[in-house]
Amino acid sequence: MYVSKHFSLFVSIFVVFVAASSFYDNPEQDPLHPTGDSEEDLLKKWDFEWGFSGISTFAHLKHVKCLTTPSVPFDIGIIGAPFDTAVSYRPGARFGPRAIRAASARQTAFRGFNPRRGLNPYTSPFTILDCGDIPITPFDNALALAQMTSAFSTLGARDPALSHATNAHPKLLTLGGDHSIALPALRALNKIYGSPIAVVHFDAHLDTWHPGKYPSAWESRQSDFNHGSMFWIASNEGLILNGSSAHAGLRTRLSIDGFADYDDDERQGFLRISADDIDEMGTAGIINAILERVGTTVPVYLSLDIDVLDPGLCPGTGTPEPGGWTSREVIKILRGLEPLHVVGADIVEVAPAYDGVGEQTALVAAQVGYEILTSWVGRGMKEMEAVEPEEVVIKGGVKDEL
Repeated sequence: MYVSKHFSLFVSIFVVFVAASSFYDNPEQDPLHPTGDSEEDLLKKWDFEWGFSGISTFAHLKHVKCLTTPSVPFDIGIIGAPFDTAVSYRPGARFGPRAIRAASARQTAFRGFNPRRGLNPYTSPFTILDCGDIPITPFDNALALAQMTSAFSTLGARDPALSHATNAHPKLLTLGGDHSIALPALRALNKIYGSPIAVVHFDAHLDTWHPGKYPSAWESRQSDFNHGSMFWIASNEGLILNGSSAHAGLRTRLSIDGFADYDDDERQGFLRISADDIDEMGTAGIINAILERVGTTVPVYLSLDIDVLDPGLCPGTGTPEPGGWTSREVIKILRGLEPLHVVGADIVEVAPAYDGVGEQTALVAAQVGYEILTSWVGRGMKEMEAVEPEEVVIKGGVKDEL
C-alpha cells in the first residue's frame, strides 16, 4: 500500500513535468504574426512538396496552361494529349497523361540528380513546365487531328526562355494518348523547322502500315488516321526524313501471307531493329546502329510506344506483344542516344486500366520521361558551352537556377 501510493505520486509528478516541457514542444517554431513573414520566409516554410503531396503535375513541375499563357516562356514543355479514339484494339490511353504524372510523383527537384549524367534536369538553367493537356474532342477524329496539330504548332513555334543559335524553339515532350498523336506532332515540327524530320521509333509494331491493310468494305478517309498508319501518312506527306529513321524493338505479326509490310516500310526509309536483335547486338550495338543511321545533326522526333517493353513488365497498354525488352534495356538505349538532335518526343499508349496495382507501366513511362529530359538538358548544356554568353537571349528577364 505504501509503495503503491509513492509510485502513484511519482507518476503524477512525471506526467506534470512532461506536460510542462515535452519533447514535442518546439516554441521557437511557433508561427510568427502574419505581418512578420516576408515572401521569402513563406517560401522557405511552405513552398515544398513531398512525393506524396501536392497537385499532380509531372515531377512536381510548375503547372502553366501554356496554350492560354503565351507570356510565360519555357524551354521544355510537358504536354498531355489524352486521345485514344484511333486505336485498333484496347482503348484507354486517354488516361495515360494522368497516370504518368501520378507515377512521376517521386521525381522532385530536391532528389532529381541523375548520377549517370551528372546533372539534375529540374534545377538546370532551362525552364521546364507542365503545360497541362490539349483539350481534344473524343467525338470527331478529324477535328481532334486539327486541334493537336494547331496546339503543337502554336507551342513549338514560340521563343524559348533561353534562346541561342542552336536552341531557337522550345521542345515538347508529349504524354499520350494513342500513337496517332505522332502525326500532328510531325506536321507541326515540319512547319517549324522547314524540313522533314527523322524518326526514332521504339515500338513492337511498324506503324507504317498502309491504311488499306485494315480490311473493310466501308471506305472512309477519316479511318486512314489511326495508330498503325500515322507514319505511312506522314511519310506520304513528306514529313519524315527518308533513309534516316529507325524502328527499335519490333516483334509484330505481318499482314496476310508475306513480307509486303516490310516492303512498304523500306519505301518509307526505316531501319528495322527487332526485339530479338538485342541478344546478338546488345544495347551498345543498338545504340550505335541508330546513331549511324540517323546522325547527330538532323532534327529528330523520338517516339516511344510503351508496348516496346514486354507486357509481363508493362501490361498497361492497348496492343501488348510478348517478347519485349526490359525497362533496364530501354533506358540504357535511351541514355546512349543523347547525341541525337531530338527536337520533340512522345511517350504513348499507356492505358492504366490494364496496368497492375503497382502502376508499373506508368512508372516506367515516367522514368522514360525523366531520361529524355535529362538528355535534353545534357545536350543543351553542351550547346550553351559552345555559345558566347552575349549570344544567349533570356526571355522574360534573368533566369535563376532553381
